[in-house]
Formats: sequence, C-alpha cells, structure tokens
Amino acid sequence: MRPSRREFVKWVSASGIALSLSRLSAAEAAGLPPRAVLPGRQGWNPAANGLGRVDGVAKVTGAKLYASDFRASDLPGWPQNTSHAILVRAPDAARVYTGMDLARLSGALKPSVVVTAAELAKIGTRVPAFYTGDLFCPVGKTPIYLGQPVALLIFETFDAFDQARLALRDGTFVKFGEETGPVAMPGYGAYRFTRVAGATPDAPDVYSPILAGWVSPGRSQNSPLPVWSPLAKDTPAPYSRAAVHGEQIRSELAANNPNLLVLDREFDTQSVDPMFLEPEAGLAWYNNKSESLELVLGVQSPYEAAESIEYLLGKAQAPFKPARINAQFTYVGGGFGGRDHTPFIFYVALAAMFFPGRPVRLAHDRYQQFQAGIKRHAFKMRSRIGVDRATGKIQAFAADHVLDGGGLANLSGQVATVAATAAIGIYDIPKVDVTTVALHSRGVTAGSMRCYGTLQAMTALEVLVDEVATALPLDPIEFRRRNALKQNGRTMCGNRYSVSVRTPEILDKLERHPIWQQRAQQKSAAQPGILVGTGVACVTKDYGTGADCSLGRVELSAEGKVTIYCDHVEMGNGIGTALANRVAIYLGAVADEVSVARVDSYDVLGLITSGDSYTMDQKTQDRAEKDPRWVPAISSATSASIGAHVGTHSAGEAARVIFRFGLWPAALELWSIAPNDPRARDWAKAQWKDGQLSMPGLAPLPLPMLAAKAHARNLVTGAVAHGFSRWEWSRARFPIAGEQYRAEIDALAVRNGNGKFSRIDRVSVRFPPTVNNQSGNTYTSMCGSLVRVEIERATGVLRIAKAYSVFECGRALVPEVVLGQAQGGFAMAVGYALLENLPPYEGGPGNGQWNLGQYLVARGSDLPLHDLEIERLPPLTPDEPPKGIAEVVMIPVVPAILNAIFDATGRRFQSLPVTTSLLKGVLA
Repeated sequence: MRPSRREFVKWVSASGIALSLSRLSAAEAAGLPPRAVLPGRQGWNPAANGLGRVDGVAKVTGAKLYASDFRASDLPGWPQNTSHAILVRAPDAARVYTGMDLARLSGALKPSVVVTAAELAKIGTRVPAFYTGDLFCPVGKTPIYLGQPVALLIFETFDAFDQARLALRDGTFVKFGEETGPVAMPGYGAYRFTRVAGATPDAPDVYSPILAGWVSPGRSQNSPLPVWSPLAKDTPAPYSRAAVHGEQIRSELAANNPNLLVLDREFDTQSVDPMFLEPEAGLAWYNNKSESLELVLGVQSPYEAAESIEYLLGKAQAPFKPARINAQFTYVGGGFGGRDHTPFIFYVALAAMFFPGRPVRLAHDRYQQFQAGIKRHAFKMRSRIGVDRATGKIQAFAADHVLDGGGLANLSGQVATVAATAAIGIYDIPKVDVTTVALHSRGVTAGSMRCYGTLQAMTALEVLVDEVATALPLDPIEFRRRNALKQNGRTMCGNRYSVSVRTPEILDKLERHPIWQQRAQQKSAAQPGILVGTGVACVTKDYGTGADCSLGRVELSAEGKVTIYCDHVEMGNGIGTALANRVAIYLGAVADEVSVARVDSYDVLGLITSGDSYTMDQKTQDRAEKDPRWVPAISSATSASIGAHVGTHSAGEAARVIFRFGLWPAALELWSIAPNDPRARDWAKAQWKDGQLSMPGLAPLPLPMLAAKAHARNLVTGAVAHGFSRWEWSRARFPIAGEQYRAEIDALAVRNGNGKFSRIDRVSVRFPPTVNNQSGNTYTSMCGSLVRVEIERATGVLRIAKAYSVFECGRALVPEVVLGQAQGGFAMAVGYALLENLPPYEGGPGNGQWNLGQYLVARGSDLPLHDLEIERLPPLTPDEPPKGIAEVVMIPVVPAILNAIFDATGRRFQSLPVTTSLLKGVLA
C-alpha cells in the first residue's frame, strides 16, 4: 500500500529529511525553461484551430527536455563533471548467485564504487511495501527473477564506464553455483467477479460486485490456478456467495441445452515491451556539504517517486541519510505505463549517496531497458459463452484469467482486476462469472502497460464473439448490435456508466463503411495466390483509476497574459497543449506559458490526506473531510488516457473561477451593467470569439482590456484548484465575493489583482462515496475498427490493405493530438497482433541480450500509411467533458486483424502474435 500524505509528512518529521519537488527550472541556462513559452498572440492559436503543440518547437529543434538529455554541467550550481553508473543484473534465476568476476574490470575499467545487497544492509535502507523484494540479490541466494540487480557499479569517468559497459554485456560477469530451480513466491492477487441480473432490465441485481463488494478466494494452492469452487464452503461468506452464483452460471453453460450455443475457448497473449523512445535515465548529486540529495528524473508519478526515495533513505545511517531531497522532473520520452511506479528511481538515488560530492548519471541503453523495463502481462484465458440460438442474445459468460506478473508485484493486482471487469466488453450479459489470478514468476516484472488488462481480455472476447456470429450464423455487426449494452444498462460489476454510451452509432458507422460493404467483392476479386479477408471489432475502455487527482494553477496578468501550472507529466500525450486549450475555453486566449510536471506550485492549498482512498470506509471519509484542507489523495500518476479528463480538470476549474469572479464583473463594469441588472447573472451566455468576450447587443471586449480592469479593481486574477475523482468528481462550495460558489473541486485558493494567493476554506464538500470503490468503471470511451488484409498463400506474408477506426472522446481538446493517438495506437496494435513477442523466461529479455535485432516492432512498411482512415465522432453537446482515448483506440485493432485473418484463411488463431511463419504453416 502507498503511504498517505499525512503518513508521509510524519516520515519527514521523524526522519529529519525535508522533501521538495519541482519542475526542472534550474535548467533554464541549458535551454529548458521552467515553463514552455508559447507564441501566444503572434498568430498561432491552438485553442482556435487545434493545430500545433506547445512543446513542438522544443522537441523538433532538439532542446534538452528529457532526463537522458542532462549532465551535471547543464545544471546551475552543480559540479561540472558527471560520473556514470551501471546496474549489473542476473541473467539466471534458477541457480544460486555466488558473486561477480570483478577481476575482469581491472586497471582503467575498475569501478570507483561497488554497491551490493551487503552495503544496503549496512546502511539500513528500506524498501516501500509496493516494491517488496530485494533491491539487490544477496550473494548465496537465487535471484527471484531474471534481470534482478546484483550490484551497482559507479565509474568516475565516462571512458571507464563506456568500456566496462561493453565488457559486461555478455552476461558471464555474474557467477552462479548450485541449481535450485526458480524461487517460489506468493501470487499477487486473486479475485472473482460474479453478477446475476434481475428478472428484467429495471429490476435490481440478484448479486453483483457493487452490491456485495469485490471478493477473493482467500487462499490458493501451488498450481497455475487458485482454488475457486472446492474451497467455497471453507472461505468467508463474501466469497462463498459469489462462488455459489458463479458455479451455477458455469453449470448452466456446461449443461446439454440444445437451445443454447456454447463455445469454450482458450486464448493466450504474449509479453511485450513498451518500447518507449527514451530508455530510463536519471541524474543525481549528493551534496555532502549541505546534505542535500538533488535528483533529475523522468517518471509518470512524480509524487510517488519522491515519497518512495524519502522512505528508502529515511532510516539510513549517517552519512547515507540526506537532510533534504530535491526531486526535479523532466518531460518523459514516452511512457505507456512503463515509467509508472518504476524501481529505477531507487538506483539513481543510491548511486549519488554512495558517491557523495559527485553527480552520477544512471541511464539504460536499449539492452538494459529490455532486461529491466516493465513489460506487458502475458495472459492465459479460458472463456465460455452461451448464446440463445433463436434470438442471438448472449445469456451467460464465464472466464478464467491467469496473469504472469514476473518478478515483482508492481501493479499486477490492478491489471488483473481491470482485465476481469473488462471481460465482457461492450456487451449486456445477464449472468457473468470471471476469476482472475496474477502470479509471481521468474520473468521480468510486468506492470500497467497501455490498455493493461483490457487489451488482452477484449482481444480474446472479440475473437470469440466473431466465432459465435459465424456459428449462429449471424452478421458479426448485427450480432454485436443485438447484444450491445445500452445507455442505462449495467456493467458486469452492476454499476451504470455515468457518461455517454455511443456503441450503436459506432456499429452503424462500421456497417456502412465501404471496407465492410465491399468485403465479399474484394474477396472474390483477389489476385491468384492472394487471400483477402475483412475483420471487425468494437470495444469499450475505461479511463481513470478510481482515485485520480488533478492540481492546477492559472494566472492572468494585467496585460492579459495567461500562465498555467499542472502536476501531470508530458509523456508524448500533448498535455501542455490540452491544458492551453481547456483554459482558453474560459479565458478566451491560448496561454502564454504552460508548465507541466509541476508539483511545487500548490502549497497555498495546504492539502493533507490520510488513509488509502481505495479502501477507506465511508465513516472514515466523513470524519476526515471535516478538515477543510483534507482530501482523499493529493496527486496521482500520469497516463495518456487520463490527460484530457483528469490532467486538465483543475486548471479548467481554476480558469472558470477567474472568469466568473474576475473577467465577468470586469465586463459588467465596462458594459455599464449594474449588479442588480438581470443580465448580470447571464455569464453562461457570454461567448469568446477571436479573443473577445461577446454578448448579444453589447460591444465585444478584448481579453487585455478585461484583464486590466480586473487588476485595477482588485478582482480575481489567479486561482489554484485541486480535484479528486472516484468515478465522479468531488464537489464543494466556497465563499467568494459574497456568494456560495459551487464547483467540481475540493480545494481552492485565489489571487486578487497583483496580491498573493490565499486559501478559501470550503464550507461544504461532497467527496465521491467510498462505495464507488466496489464499482466497475463508470467513465468509458468506445471505439470500433475495420481491417482488410491480403495474405500471400505461398509465403504467409500479410499486408494490411485498408483500415478504418471510429471512436468518440467527448470534447477533443486538441484534435490533432487525438488523431496522433489513434494512429499511434493502430501501429502499436499491429506490432502486438503480428510481430512483437518476448520469451518469458530463459532466452527472453532477462538475459540481457535483447535489442531491436531480435525484437520486431511495427514499421512503416507494416502499416497502411495511406489507407488508414480515422473518424472521431463529434461531442453530443458542446460542453461534453473530454474523455480518455489513448488506450481505446488501440484495443479493437488487434481482434479486427485476427478476425480478418480468419475471414481470409478460415483459421482462427488463439494466441499472439500471428507471425508470417505461422500463417505460412497454416497455408502450406
């Protein structure tokens, strides 16, 4: 469990370590300003046309933006020279580790410092519970996973480091003795999700997770699967009730009912690498004179990273316990979940502590990133589906998922539950029973990679659904339409979506598209030796975690310049541009400065927290919220799928406050409208056009004029806000300008004129109820895909001839970024379906020998570069909030490809990837 913010403050007090977090503002002299300066009024306005990115110029001109870009000489106040570190990892997890052949690194290659498990034990480091496991494998023990670190080597000069790195690459530097076999460790979580709907759609559920809570079998046996039904009578009542209903569903599917079409299928997915552009890197310096640890990191979860490092060193013996830690955060060169809760940060910090006074850089090359980086979970799934032959309606579904979590738990438990709750995709199924278990293995650690859990589960589902349609027989799109969940239907957890459900529109679009309409014609017109097939799939994907936080700060100068601060991280998702555009909705102009990854700009709110927002009960929350500074959580990790919805939320709400209590009263005065005039309450009717605020019958007012008046009258010109979402946003009332202002935030501070920010204590608050933790996702986006493939019979070579994806995302803050996410998701899906594969254990990436020579990713030649059509449905209403889309746009492409392969070859593949050699073997 993660520590609460209040517990964290206690650690700081008890350990004597002062912790600060900031954007890498110290690098201004090196070309990285503390904020991204925008062209503003100089003719380029992303708020108006949705084009361009606020970070675009810096990226294409090679500015220093990422952690790997920086050396000590780039940072004012740091020593000029940078030392370098290497993590040595174990390429064997079945024999006892006996040490290293240090004699191979003699003379100029000898490391200045060697850090092992023995050194950590001497100084008293601690590992946060989330990262449970040895940071270094001790001598005399078998590594718990392939690629587990055994030592950190630090070199004073780059030349020594570079030569040593090459010398160590073959893996024989690490020595092993007795063969023990892999280390057996407990699994990472096992859960059962069961729902039995009421007799009618409006009737309450007989049983569902939202009514009974999420349940676990409580214990498992030493086998690939947990013990589910046989131990139901021996387990606590919550699990027993789920087991009784679940086994009844399975019995009905197993019965010989001639009216029910039942398919029972297995499906396996592989381990893959996120393959982000920039391998993990970090820079650290322990100034032993001031006892300050300085860090430069690129991660998706800045707060969590800083807290975890403080915990690591909080009880260390002098001189290995810093008096203060200053963690600075850069842009992230791609993440895809692989930089969320990464243990890499610990080794960066340790390198500096064991080489005091000298800045040390730890940076993976691609070999090391393959060996160590977080991977996508490999899944084994068995699914059973029962469909009424007469109506084509799905009656029941049961599935069992087994996840290979690799060497450390990371987020395996969460991936397992997300996959299970996504197991029925877009469909309305009255009886569902899904079990899931995440297991430890000696493989490289798996984590929350893009579309985690849902990609695996929905690929298996959409291939199975296609097979059902063939067996009935029924048109694949018509079958999906008959079974699609409607707007107010219940998910498999028993909850309803709180956002728009647009599956029917998407299915209609897919059905009318030429790729689908012309599928028979294209098949019959194929050239000799070429097989043509068309596939379809439609999915839904949640966005958010059920404990999402948003921090935002917006300032308006007297000249009308806009500055935005946000705690979410730029990781290729265009968060800065999305922020600029969301704030422009309320302030009428694109920001002049946007600063992301800022976790140092909200102290005026004085936020505190306690407990675990995922597990706390309602009484605990009710007591805690009486403190006007308390929130369930303060900051959360960034993922691309929550950038638009969560990352921009608080900045948007802060901008709304500035408009309502700054620009609007300024406008009223300029229009000579008295406060008691009925028009004074018509702020919702005001519209921005070309940087001017307009109202019918009144002269348009430019933003600089409004800003000057707001400053002159000491009105609100700045706001800081915090929001928390547990499948709905917190709501609170704040006393401002003599009225009670209501908003979807829980903390607020404002600035009047050029004054200082001051906190406004809320007078009431409604945090989302804790029962929402039993809910499945309530925020969701939908996407459907069509793919036409051409396969050479003689060689098995597959070409994607045409493709079409259609999706909805509410209001698109930056349409071009949304398009880019869809295109990138398509490419990633092609790699997952047809190319990418990491052997899980021996021979896999944990041996340190993998690079892009063995690992194939999608290239331009694998993609329909000129024949990929992307369609985004417009929002249902002009003010529909933005949804998350970065994941959903990838998911349906994979099963659509597999369904197209079946249409072409008559062969259904039940595992990934479907490679050229596999296709050739089938067609031979």
